[in-house]
Amino acid sequence: MTLSVIGAGAFGTALAISLAGRGPVCLWARSVEQAAAMNASRENAARLPGHTLPPSLTVTSEITVAAQNQTLLLAVPMQKLRDLLLDHGEMLRGKTLVACCKGIELSTGLGPIAVIADCLPEARSALLTGPSFAHDIAAGLPTALTLACADADLGKALQQALNTGNLRLYRSTDTIGAEQGGALKNVIAIACGAVIGAGLGESARAALMTRGYAEMQRMALALGAQPETLAGLSGFGDMALTCTSEGSRNYRLGLSLGRGVAFDPSVTVEGAATAHAVAAKARDMNLDLPITACVVGLLDGRLTLNAAMTALLTRPLKEE
Repeated sequence: MTLSVIGAGAFGTALAISLAGRGPVCLWARSVEQAAAMNASRENAARLPGHTLPPSLTVTSEITVAAQNQTLLLAVPMQKLRDLLLDHGEMLRGKTLVACCKGIELSTGLGPIAVIADCLPEARSALLTGPSFAHDIAAGLPTALTLACADADLGKALQQALNTGNLRLYRSTDTIGAEQGGALKNVIAIACGAVIGAGLGESARAALMTRGYAEMQRMALALGAQPETLAGLSGFGDMALTCTSEGSRNYRLGLSLGRGVAFDPSVTVEGAATAHAVAAKARDMNLDLPITACVVGLLDGRLTLNAAMTALLTRPLKEE
């Protein structure tokens, strides 16, 4: 199976490095200058410094070159996925497209596989998601991910093709659960970062993670997800990592909110747009997602952290 990774950010570069241990991989960078610099230095100094690109990894800024391969891993931000598919639809039509982004599209409320189906219904699609940081993957550290694909046979083929020495893939046909778990945990991570940033303590974070997991289940199951998917790598596993480590951009944004300091606006934080999309969908579905609602209030500046905590702590008492 011939492979290309579309998107030379930190995660796309890390995936390409790991996959290149199995054979030739093409990595597409949007910028001509970035592609040239990476080929010259054999490093992604801007996004993933300190990790050498193996000889079997080729970097190009020509989408026509990358699209010659049959299987393409789409490592672009969730809110940019539709533009990529529409801009290059002729070249991507009929390919096997593996989304490697996590989130909910703000304009439509759709997850990555649903966006692919909406833009390129004839493409074969899958989702690679789960608890993973780019620097761990690039360093060859063991990482387990979920590969979600509605087509069981395609999922098996992709599992064999994308499994590497340090990437262990677990297969699922529950694409809804994998989409929702990967998206919703980012919202909870922002909330957890805010709690720690404000000095409210580890016990408060543990409570927030637990009740946040209940919110993830409430939304995902209402959309048709399987509960065991949310209990797996793409749900609970990803939440455990993202809600406890400053390696997560979502968690770091929450830390900034809790500390009352500015956050770098150039850093893509998928959970911010996802929080707004999920809150809107929850209203349409008449679902109660109080933590998500508080995160949206914090992001929009409508709530202070004290007001958000008061809103959560004064909710009616009930059974767990």
